Amino acid sequence: MHASSYKKMEAFCQKYLVGREDQSLHIYDLGSQDVNGSYRPLFSASAWHYVGLDMASGKNVDVVLRTPYTWREIASGSADVVISGQAFEHIQYFWITMLEVARVLKPGGICCILAPSSGPEHRYPLDCWRFYPDGMHSLALFAQMEVIEATTQWEDEGHADGSDWWHDSMLICRKPDKGALWKFKSDLKRWLQHRTMTIGM
Repeated sequence: MHASSYKKMEAFCQKYLVGREDQSLHIYDLGSQDVNGSYRPLFSASAWHYVGLDMASGKNVDVVLRTPYTWREIASGSADVVISGQAFEHIQYFWITMLEVARVLKPGGICCILAPSSGPEHRYPLDCWRFYPDGMHSLALFAQMEVIEATTQWEDEGHADGSDWWHDSMLICRKPDKGALWKFKSDLKRWLQHRTMTIGM
């Protein structure tokens, strides 16, 4: 966890979740393991239910996922908010993961993803990708989500921990409330992607 990432997630909370502290929000954090900090303090309102998801057990991990591509541990339409910071660059097929984000969100649910646009290689255990606004925008559209914001921190902000070098990109998007047709198209896309990945392996 670096300072610029925490600051961006804090800004997301202040812009999109302020005023909802009394609502019973279910919040999933993908890649939640506490490595020099976590986002959990930002989602500590008493009515909120924060759940940390990761691929390995550890501090701040509530649910260990068997695979980043099929979250059998998480029910469809169970999340009001899905967040993820500094995880997508480590996921080989992140676009399939994004289909799972869309699946677990409730209609109208919101997602915030942070990932670097630059910075040195940091294999954990892999380091596969960097992201720009157009890429974030395309990722949301691929998952049939409505883009709210897709931005990159291009300028340094003077973080003492040196985290400006990541120049994080941020995607904020919403799952549309479009009923059975949206679900059918989403389920079909997920099936095709999993089928293609399985055949490729």
